Amino acid sequence: MKTSKTELCARMNKAWEDCKNFLETHRQADETISAEDKAIYDEMVKKVDAYKAEIALLDEVEQREAEMNKGTSKPITNTPKTTDKKVGRNSDEYKKVFLDFLRGAATMRQLKDALQEDTGSEGGYLVPQEFERRLVEKLGQLNVIRANAHVVSVGAHERAIPVVADEGTASWIAEEGSYGESDDSFAQVILKAHKCGKIFKVSDELLADSAFDLEEYILNALAKAIAKKEEEGFCVGTGDSYNQPTGIFTANGGSAGVTTAAANKITADELIDLVYSLGAGYRANAKWLLNTATIKAVRQLKDGNGQYLWQPALTQGMPNTLLGFPVLETAYAPTIEAGAKVIAFGDLDYYWIADREGFSLKRLEEAFATTGQVGFRGSRRVDGKVTQAEAIKILSMHA
Repeated sequence: MKTSKTELCARMNKAWEDCKNFLETHRQADETISAEDKAIYDEMVKKVDAYKAEIALLDEVEQREAEMNKGTSKPITNTPKTTDKKVGRNSDEYKKVFLDFLRGAATMRQLKDALQEDTGSEGGYLVPQEFERRLVEKLGQLNVIRANAHVVSVGAHERAIPVVADEGTASWIAEEGSYGESDDSFAQVILKAHKCGKIFKVSDELLADSAFDLEEYILNALAKAIAKKEEEGFCVGTGDSYNQPTGIFTANGGSAGVTTAAANKITADELIDLVYSLGAGYRANAKWLLNTATIKAVRQLKDGNGQYLWQPALTQGMPNTLLGFPVLETAYAPTIEAGAKVIAFGDLDYYWIADREGFSLKRLEEAFATTGQVGFRGSRRVDGKVTQAEAIKILSMHA
């Protein structure tokens, strides 16, 4: 005969009372119980736990039967409940209030309750995390350096990257001979957080138009402007002293590879020399980086058989190649002229980009009111540096 849940509960309660009574009646003078009595007590508790597990199982069965008996004539439209509640800048409430804030529709109370704890360093509000994620994705699509570099997120103002400054060496050792000591020595590259931002304006009419996708407009406006400025900084940025990233083509960027014989001309042999100035370990993932004018000059170079060194991509979306290595085009590599560093060749994974978490956006109510516009000021913090100079070689024009 099947035991009911009510009877199981009664048996569990009685078993628990027996446990407590046993404990009270078997205490010794010092308020402890003997090892033998403790073993008996533990067995009694196991019996209580067994009843508890059986009751829990019956509860689950009853719940499932109740759900099955609801019928299927009506489709289930409720959204399943989840225990992973989104909080902070990841919550739906934050996103809603933030968008209302952009349009000027959020009350001061809403701003205080939902956004106050996420105020950026520039006095604006930090954008929702989904907005920031999409912005970073667009930056990667629009910025050729970011798309090929090593990108990390940092919460602090600085991040120290340990790099090998001098590699130790191995040696041949005689039978039962001593091992010589030869350790790697390490240095540090410090990635900071340099501010990059833009102010843009939106008319009052567009802000009042509910059909106007304000979020997408702001996303694209910021991404295009910041991606260009970042790419410029990653190529020719002057470094920490000027609150900029350190560019690949600067003194502290890639290392010297080849200097041309002429001040205004590059030869095929010089490009080949540049390839083999790079260590074999770095060539496996090496790419060319140069601007449009330099590409035009390089495309005209031929080998001894009259064949062009440049090979156009055979598949759409794939990069062109030069001497078998992919070519990346950037508007911010220096142009051919005396003394200029015009081509970088190497593994761009050794160029590190540090994104400071938290993109700040501020609404400027009065600055452009006379022209019927509202301003928005967006800013983010980023840095970039070459972490291993020998991983990227530079072709410089003769001075």
